[in-house]
Amino acid sequence: MKLLILNGPNLNLLGTREPEKYGNKSFENYFSELQFKFRNIELSYDQTNIEGELINMIHNAREDFDGIILNAAAYTHTSVGIGDAVAAVETPVVEVHISNTFSREEFRHKSYISAVAKGIIVGFGLQSYDLAIQSFLNDKNE
Repeated sequence: MKLLILNGPNLNLLGTREPEKYGNKSFENYFSELQFKFRNIELSYDQTNIEGELINMIHNAREDFDGIILNAAAYTHTSVGIGDAVAAVETPVVEVHISNTFSREEFRHKSYISAVAKGIIVGFGLQSYDLAIQSFLNDKNE
């Protein structure tokens, strides 16, 4: 199984950005832990702060990956284009958020991705990514 983790804007600052909300571990360090924990899965990771690049990554993933774990960050709440990209590909997408977006500002309660995603996981910190990977493994084993 090949899974792609895509992170959107400002997630390159994990570990230093608002550690009380997002923790103090960089995503690169966490990704190494994921690769070790899920050795039987080919995991890839990319991050961009640019909306169009994120859309291109989703499009390109459809040919090479069995699933996408997408944390579009703030674009979740603003980008019809990213929602359309998820809808346009047959590759299943799990939407992930580190914080509980529903306990935050009201504008974060709306997602342009959720309706076209396989599922959503919010509020479990970095463990949200573990849960998303596990959801793909559960599907494979059913």
